[in-house]
Amino acid sequence: MAIILHIDTATEFASVCLSDNLKILVFECNQEQKNHASFLQPAIKKMMLDANIDLKNIDAISVSNGPGSYTGLRVGLASAKGLCFTLNKPLITLNTLEVMAVASIEENNHSNFLYCPMIDARRMEVFTALFTSELVLVKETCSIILSEKSFADYLKNQQIIFSGSGAEKAESIIHSNHATFSRIQHSAKSMISLAYKKFLLKDFNDVVYTIPNYGKEFYTIAAKK
Repeated sequence: MAIILHIDTATEFASVCLSDNLKILVFECNQEQKNHASFLQPAIKKMMLDANIDLKNIDAISVSNGPGSYTGLRVGLASAKGLCFTLNKPLITLNTLEVMAVASIEENNHSNFLYCPMIDARRMEVFTALFTSELVLVKETCSIILSEKSFADYLKNQQIIFSGSGAEKAESIIHSNHATFSRIQHSAKSMISLAYKKFLLKDFNDVVYTIPNYGKEFYTIAAKK
């Protein structure tokens, strides 16, 4: 049995959940990005009460560690590291784009498609990567400026499902019969299988020296008017 606390504040949608092996025990979410910091600790406390589990009895903490929002990543990792240090628990970090790909794969379930999660990084820039349905990395995590030629070489012969906040911008300029744009929202639930696999392999991160993967210097999401 592996009880893992999962934290995701990397994007505009924040969530936390608690899992036992691959089973979801409890889940909390927040859609107001400016409130991620104030949401996190009360949400964790509520989950532990609802699950009737003491924090000291969890086995590890996983965090979505970027790319993503500069502030969001700092909030998530600082909380995860603080808990790991206090409780003497291992830290597991996950690539946010891989977490997003898991959500898209589970929603669409097309084994012969490619999956392209995208995080809006202001203007026409996005953080992105490309995965097979088995989460084999086809295109490494990177930031790109979207254009009508983006992913054109892949789209010639391959169906691609684009997802995430960046996919909304991509849909307006990428015109291909092989392109599908998904509105699926990832959450901390999508972290469970990835974190559990790392837990079994004892693939842990150094609590002191781990830093967020900002993807580039940083980006923020401007408040909506």
